[in-house]
Amino acid sequence: MNATPIVTVKDLTRDYQQGTITVRALRGVDLDIATGEFTALMGPSGSGKTTLLNMIGGLDEPTSGTVIIDGQDLNSLDRGQRSDLRLHRIGFVFQSYNLIPVLSAVENAEFVLMLRGLPAAERRARAVETLAAVGLAGMENRRPSELSGGQQQRVAVARAIASKPALVLADEPTANLDSKSGHELIATMAKLNEELGLTFVFATHDPKVMNAARRVVWMEDGKVQRDERK
Repeated sequence: MNATPIVTVKDLTRDYQQGTITVRALRGVDLDIATGEFTALMGPSGSGKTTLLNMIGGLDEPTSGTVIIDGQDLNSLDRGQRSDLRLHRIGFVFQSYNLIPVLSAVENAEFVLMLRGLPAAERRARAVETLAAVGLAGMENRRPSELSGGQQQRVAVARAIASKPALVLADEPTANLDSKSGHELIATMAKLNEELGLTFVFATHDPKVMNAARRVVWMEDGKVQRDERK
């Protein structure tokens, strides 16, 4: 594993307004994620783990503090530049899959590559290869409605990694899966981490993810409480 941080978070705070009340979701978080890590952000609801993941992904802006992704300070980027960084450097896996229902598995897997302007033949070949890597060879032409929940989430993982991002962010990726499918998905992602050197950061409640992770960052009340490496 390369020791160079792909993620650097410095003194990060995030406040939200709920009516007249200010809620501080993050309270001065400091965190580095090295290239090639397989890290779980753990903690109860309201601990700040999903807010932190969204900040790292440039989906939300901090109240104060700094997020540096792949050498770029997100505070120095405008909205279009952050969108471009997400498109080219970050893969996302969401709890609800977020697949496009009318597209086949291979079309969903190549969607980000299409947005990036890759030629049709190249993006189709890469999508087919990536689906095979997540255990879906032979299912390329099935639509989401023809796939199980576990298979749909594998398509979502394929879409996230097909563009060969520097960083993959996964928000509760096993929450809608049964235990067997959850174990299989995490095993697949761990294999991709080991074989391709992809950096994964999870926000999760799931003990299966915690057990597979090689680093667990425990959050509570918007702060990092413990940082454990295995």
